[in-house]
Amino acid sequence: MSGGHLHHHDHHGLPHGERSSLATRAALASVGTAIVLLALKAWAAAETHSMAMLGSLADTGLDLVASLVVLLGVRIAAMPADSDHRFGHGKAEALAALVQVILITVSALAIGYRSVDRLLRGAETQQAELGIIVSLMAMTITVALLAYQRHVVRKTGSVAISTDRLHYASDLLLNASVIAALVLDQYVGLVGADAAFGLLIALWLARGAWLASSHAIDQLMDHEWPEAERKRFLAAAAEYPELAGLHDFRTRTSGTHNFAQFHVWVPGDWTVSEAHERLDRVEEALQQRFPGTEILIHLDPEGHRDREGMLSSEITERAT
Repeated sequence: MSGGHLHHHDHHGLPHGERSSLATRAALASVGTAIVLLALKAWAAAETHSMAMLGSLADTGLDLVASLVVLLGVRIAAMPADSDHRFGHGKAEALAALVQVILITVSALAIGYRSVDRLLRGAETQQAELGIIVSLMAMTITVALLAYQRHVVRKTGSVAISTDRLHYASDLLLNASVIAALVLDQYVGLVGADAAFGLLIALWLARGAWLASSHAIDQLMDHEWPEAERKRFLAAAAEYPELAGLHDFRTRTSGTHNFAQFHVWVPGDWTVSEAHERLDRVEEALQQRFPGTEILIHLDPEGHRDREGMLSSEITERAT
């Protein structure tokens, strides 16, 4: 009967507690930023009557809700594995990301509707100077947040913070669009520019939501690693004679955790203890290249063919 071989490693070399702490601090920074921007834009929208500014305000309001969802998601994802969730709670981040996608889509539809209505009615804006100043302040605050989020994503690989960063990055374009809309509408006299920019903002948000959803869905559906990453792992494994019989290689990602499992044919005269001792040395070397990956190796007697389960043998027995 074949045996199992399990190891836990940290993502990017960071302890689980430190990853969780970084992600939580980034989520809190996002919430704080959204509150400040919401107050600034609400004041500016009321004073300027700008559709572009109102669209930016609506987006920031949803940013706040989404950031609260992210905070909840990363806190749940940080919980250790338990008897009911043996693989941990990492997918809570993907769920949080999907909630963000839904909110961004709703925002895009609402802004698009108001922009079209504004184009038809031909309403005018006021106090361009105030709107421009507030937009520049918002851009400065957002750039600071994006820099911090980028640092956290590099350290943790958090999909929730990465998605959160996506729509804050789009805020830079939003604020630049507000400035352009106010300038064209009030200084150049181009009627309808504000509403047109509002519609463009809505389309941009919808595109961002579509792109952001794919990563979260991949995690929830246990999508394989990107092909380049799979090949990199297999190329590294091929350097060790003990893994020459590697087959049924499967991978997935959950939150900040990666999982790789495969079967290995070993000589039939090896004892389980000998096989584990040899594979321990191999895994120690692979740890340096693939931190944050939980590896499960199933030992098979050389030449053994597993019975077909959920997958056909054409898929499970191939090395790649």
